[in-house]
Amino acid sequence: MTTTDDFAELSPTTLADVLGADQVMDLGIRPLYGPMARLSGPAFTVSCPPGDNLMLHAAIHRAEPGSVIVVDAGGDLRYALAGGNVCAVAQRRGIAGFVLDGVIRDLAEIRAMGFPVLARGVVPVPGGKAVARPLGEPVVCGGVTVHAGDVLVADEEGVVVTPRRRAAEVLSAARAKVAKEAAQTLDDWQADHRARVEALLAKAGYAE
Repeated sequence: MTTTDDFAELSPTTLADVLGADQVMDLGIRPLYGPMARLSGPAFTVSCPPGDNLMLHAAIHRAEPGSVIVVDAGGDLRYALAGGNVCAVAQRRGIAGFVLDGVIRDLAEIRAMGFPVLARGVVPVPGGKAVARPLGEPVVCGGVTVHAGDVLVADEEGVVVTPRRRAAEVLSAARAKVAKEAAQTLDDWQADHRARVEALLAKAGYAE
């Protein structure tokens, strides 16, 4: 049986090779402080209207330990979705991390606690808390549609979303790719690469 824990061994680059660009969030969603350990887990999806962070604040008390909270903030870059205390409570509850299509504040506090956050940036202004929306609905984050339970894997290379219904298939293909690469020496790779490039150049009509 495939579990989200199985994906922790796989890099975003390997998964991107298997899934393609449509499942990779845009480069604006990035780690906000230094090198980060790989983040992986099932998505807990949240939708917040611009300027309002109520549902993210609700989600930290409702998401299961190990979840990655994924937030669509409607493109808002003016108001922070979360700060130090929200991240501290999420960390205390065992939330794996945040992937936010929006911004946060209290970056120094979050860096000090080592809580993984990938987002579009930092702003000091807090959002309001007035709009309730359902949790666990599909959201769009970084240009990728994310459903509750989809598997997120993220590090400094980017964020890749594996649809839950394809998890077993993708895991098998990614593991096979890793095994093949591990068995190949650099000399083998260079020879294969040279032959492939030369064949593509010939097909394109390139002549030196």
